[in-house]
Amino acid sequence: MAGLAPPVAAVRVAVRRALLGERPERRVLIACSGGADSLALAAAAAFVAPRLGLHCGLITVDHRLQEGSGARAESVAAWGREAGLAPSIGVAVDVTGRPGGPEAAARAARYEALCATAREVGASTVLLGHTRDDQAETVLLALARGGGPRGLAGMPSRREIDGIAFLRPLLDIRRAETRAACLALGLTPWDDPHNADPAFARARVRGALPTLVHTLGPKVIDNLARAAALIAADNAALDALAARAAEAARDGDGLSAATLAAEPAATRTRVLRLYAAELGAKALSQRHIAALDALVCQWRGQGPVALPGGIRVARRDGRLLQV
Repeated sequence: MAGLAPPVAAVRVAVRRALLGERPERRVLIACSGGADSLALAAAAAFVAPRLGLHCGLITVDHRLQEGSGARAESVAAWGREAGLAPSIGVAVDVTGRPGGPEAAARAARYEALCATAREVGASTVLLGHTRDDQAETVLLALARGGGPRGLAGMPSRREIDGIAFLRPLLDIRRAETRAACLALGLTPWDDPHNADPAFARARVRGALPTLVHTLGPKVIDNLARAAALIAADNAALDALAARAAEAARDGDGLSAATLAAEPAATRTRVLRLYAAELGAKALSQRHIAALDALVCQWRGQGPVALPGGIRVARRDGRLLQV
């Protein structure tokens, strides 16, 4: 009898490790577009989850951005039902009228649908099919956009949104392995034309990555992903320091400017970001944080800083506070 194909085994091991690390108490959902990465993930989860005593379902999100997307979503959901994933459903979303570009709008709508569906079906955990190649692309995008440490840290292996845990088991798996796994299992993945459309920034990076590999060597993808992991660890340490610094700087309903000024820039700006988020400001840019920091370190009597959501922060009597 032929042995298990190594790519299939690698994906299954990655999924098992992620689920054992999370130990979800309720149903697990797989976010599956029908592409090779998420299809290999779903097939692995269909095998692994029941053996860990877990119920596993599938959700595919129809962004309604391409002709025939509804029928394709239904075909993915139908495959999920055949694979024993229950529930296995397609959810349509509306991406029009959302802030940001088309990629950001689609991503926001997708995560809203994933969170809402997880709550509806009683799932505590959603698995995502991002691979090591996706991680390398994310780091390159952050570099190209002048991103700070948070962007350079890439995608976390675990993230919680509205009480739902999102896991990325395949961040140590290469894209070629997921395709090989699908081939070994007799699965036919869907190739999203948006992945090759130069109108999308990630597609342009994806097209440029082979050139980078050719120029710098085959280890470049692994090295980019490794750099992201190292930066993520540094971020976690700095965030812990910033949490303590925020408590020390707390002065009533504001922050002490003098206490903040004594902090290194790396922790001080994190405290300012935490404070702005506490006030309800979202989608903060580096420009917003720099303006808040100027109230602390370059105080010349300037007026309030306007943050997203109509929030204004000013310096009054040596404190930063909402006005």
